Amino acid sequence: MANDIDELVEMIQSARRTVAFTGAGVSTECGIPDFRSPGGFWTRYKPIEFNAYLASEETRLEAWRRYFMIYDAVSHATPGRGHQVIARLYHTGKVSHVITQNIDDLHRASGVPEAAIIELHGNGSYAKCLTCGERYELEWARAVIASESRPPYCRSCAGIVKTATISFGQPMPEEEMALARAATFNADLFLALGSSLQVFPAAGFPVMAKSNRARLVIINREPTGLDALADLVIAGEIGDVLTSVAERLWRQ
Repeated sequence: MANDIDELVEMIQSARRTVAFTGAGVSTECGIPDFRSPGGFWTRYKPIEFNAYLASEETRLEAWRRYFMIYDAVSHATPGRGHQVIARLYHTGKVSHVITQNIDDLHRASGVPEAAIIELHGNGSYAKCLTCGERYELEWARAVIASESRPPYCRSCAGIVKTATISFGQPMPEEEMALARAATFNADLFLALGSSLQVFPAAGFPVMAKSNRARLVIINREPTGLDALADLVIAGEIGDVLTSVAERLWRQ
């Protein structure tokens, strides 16, 4: 792996604009499990589709119950080594944007400014009205459910309030998708970090980068369906690999 690390360091040093694309593997060392892994949350509970969420208060209550189970288990998490290296790459001008599939808000917590983070699947640290977009804190939603035994509604327009995440069947956020496309087309190095690259349309961004002649690097614990497309594939834990990259990159 040492030769691969050296090659990646050379790629980062020579790149004009690097984009980091992150998936669940960046956060697993922080105690946040990959939902799709054996024993993960989705193997125990079938995800609630967006249309089902809209259809009934009972379903929304169940969705909130499940969400708070997850949130209470992982809300203590702090940025891991991978987040910290990505943040340093941003602050030293090596990375222009972080496109993430994660909803855990750990890139922001690591010091990457919000303007440089593109959250394709939303953010799980707050809720918002599906009609007017007003933001609500999760503890407010929890209090409403506890006191009124019903899911929360917007105080401004009475619309349905939902966690600010993208559920199955929910349209992808147009603004974030446009920002991700722009960042990808401007990149000459695209780092796909800790993603299985199975969930589309998000997984289309590495393909887009490669088709635009950017070099593509995939770092993941397990093989992905896009490995054959990549210029470099490194199999390993994100924290381990990026720590090694940082040690070589900043000792020079």
